[in-house]
Amino acid sequence: MGDVTGIDETNVTAWLEEHVGAKGPLEFDLVAGGRSNLTFRVTDAAGTTYALRRPPVSHVLPTAHDMVREHTIIEALYPLGIPVPRPLGLCVDETVNERPFYVMEFVEGAIVRDRDQAEAAFSETIRGQIGDNLATTLAHLHDVDVDAAGLGDLARHDGYIERQVRRWRGQFEQMKVEGVDHETVVEEVGDLLASTIPTQQRVSVVHGDYRLDNTVLDDAGRVRAILDWEICTLGDPMADLGVLLCYWTEPGDASATLLGAAPTTAPGFATREEVLAAYAAHSTLDVSDVAYYQAFGYWKLACIMQGVFARYRAGATAGDQGSVEEWPAHIAQLAETAKRTLEG
Repeated sequence: MGDVTGIDETNVTAWLEEHVGAKGPLEFDLVAGGRSNLTFRVTDAAGTTYALRRPPVSHVLPTAHDMVREHTIIEALYPLGIPVPRPLGLCVDETVNERPFYVMEFVEGAIVRDRDQAEAAFSETIRGQIGDNLATTLAHLHDVDVDAAGLGDLARHDGYIERQVRRWRGQFEQMKVEGVDHETVVEEVGDLLASTIPTQQRVSVVHGDYRLDNTVLDDAGRVRAILDWEICTLGDPMADLGVLLCYWTEPGDASATLLGAAPTTAPGFATREEVLAAYAAHSTLDVSDVAYYQAFGYWKLACIMQGVFARYRAGATAGDQGSVEEWPAHIAQLAETAKRTLEG
């Protein structure tokens, strides 16, 4: 057996053999990692593949709750027909692998992160159906009765956006950088968001980062699985819709250059308006205030970028300092986009 960081191969193999029916020896490959939770593709001797999730190796704070929470969410949603990987087992015994972990089915399919991948994976005709499917899937997630699903105690039911605005405004305040002048517009938009919060219509399961590259698609462009549930909570479903629209970049958007070569700029993809219409067609919720939530998405991204920029400036991240010199302009542009979106 090789040496895989984050996996005690002997112990984890024994656990998977006993609890999931895997056949050793097992092969572990890291497929997603970083500051967020780590995902490994596990292949057993019979060729069966599993996905294993555990907290980051470098963090000292993650507790069993992180893994228990994620597992609880997908375990509750899977029987309801929401496209999530089938959960197979949860291990909270830290003597097995130092930290808790859970195992689920490995869902094969396309994860589309940029324009080139979108064009390589799907025909223009199929690209045209992806937006409708993503929006419809999101509407079905938001229809889940949180109490009936056993998720009523997952988080507070009210004040979601208020807490989010306060949290990100606080993060931004802590990450100010001397001699950078884009703060005014970020703070102005923060004030606008705080003073115009729409009334929450429903308490829903809120994924928190629902966008194209957090889903696995089948050959027809349908959602086979929604991934990355680590910031999922209960709250205002419109927040998810706002994030989806924020990242659903159109070719002419000013933010297109900021968000990378977004897959949705490839020919054939639905417009943002069409994605919104698809959600509205499958939901009883009033979407007339969605611009607020889309603006919040842009503004939150500006606050996140500010944090990364401040850490670079402070020398906390090794690498080319010149690579972030354009960031203040990008942060200001995102805040301006949020402001324009808010003002309609």
